[in-house]
Amino acid sequence: MARKRLLIIAPSFHGYGTAAARGFEALGTASEVFHYDGLTTIPAKVRNKVQFELTDRLRPATAGRRMADWATKHATERIRSTDATHVLVIRGDLLQQEFWDEIRRRSLPTVLWLYDELSHMCFEPDLLQQPRAIVSYSPPDVDLLSSRGLRASHVADAFDTFTAVVAAPSESIVFVGARYPSRERVMSALVAGNVPVHAFGRDWSHHPVDRLRTWQWSRPDIPASRDVSRSRAYGIMGGALAALNIHEDQTGFTMRTYEIPGSGGLQLVDRTDIGLIYEPEKEVLVFTSTDELIDLCHRAQRDKPWRNRIAEAGRRRTFAEHTFVHRAQQIQPLWD
Repeated sequence: MARKRLLIIAPSFHGYGTAAARGFEALGTASEVFHYDGLTTIPAKVRNKVQFELTDRLRPATAGRRMADWATKHATERIRSTDATHVLVIRGDLLQQEFWDEIRRRSLPTVLWLYDELSHMCFEPDLLQQPRAIVSYSPPDVDLLSSRGLRASHVADAFDTFTAVVAAPSESIVFVGARYPSRERVMSALVAGNVPVHAFGRDWSHHPVDRLRTWQWSRPDIPASRDVSRSRAYGIMGGALAALNIHEDQTGFTMRTYEIPGSGGLQLVDRTDIGLIYEPEKEVLVFTSTDELIDLCHRAQRDKPWRNRIAEAGRRRTFAEHTFVHRAQQIQPLWD
């Protein structure tokens, strides 16, 4: 029997397509990754800023169509030239009918993996009927897709054990990610509560380049640094006093849920239902108010053995249950 050869069609976002490929390779499946948005080089990122983001601010509908056309063209060309026997599409909401027609023409068994809510994406309903199976990190979306007669399964996000973690020790409570109003309120409350904090990301950074690239000049009065790579983020979260995981309207658990404990960090999370995957107070810490969060931060400052026990327990649980190899094991049978 011929060996399975997997082509992963994914956005470049933080290299998660590559992390998934390594998970499948650990199971003996030869894998390669194609980034359909092409944002893997500096020139490509400059092109995206000028050709798509600037247009998006001036003519949103035009920019969306142009980006979808560009991504579909290049992803379809890759499908035409591939010698893969199976395809995994990650997210893929930019990919139009032409892409799926070529998948069908080549008779390539395809699974669609969604790590975001359907409500945050722009899928045409007919396109969701194209893959052989769909997996999503969102249980409500799985229920919705199943109710439409689609083959849908729940597959959670994961921690990338193949990326080395070099801890960057600090006594700060850190947050790595986008700045949303709820996150800004929490960080500001910590500052007011005399908790040392540090935010990482272009939306927080006071650097003039980041102010320009985000089209926003104002910034909150919170210590902040520029964007960091995913590998450096692992080191920051793993070496910090604790790392915050603040959700917005997500119905699944984000990558950070697994990356903070996986990197050896102490996770402070705002989801009481995290007990489905980690044990509160033993593997992660849950807060339901800023006052409670401030108390937890101060305890972590003064009780390092307690902090370290919880962080290590979270790391053990992550490696035992929540890696990209575990997720690849769940997806493998779905091509059959």
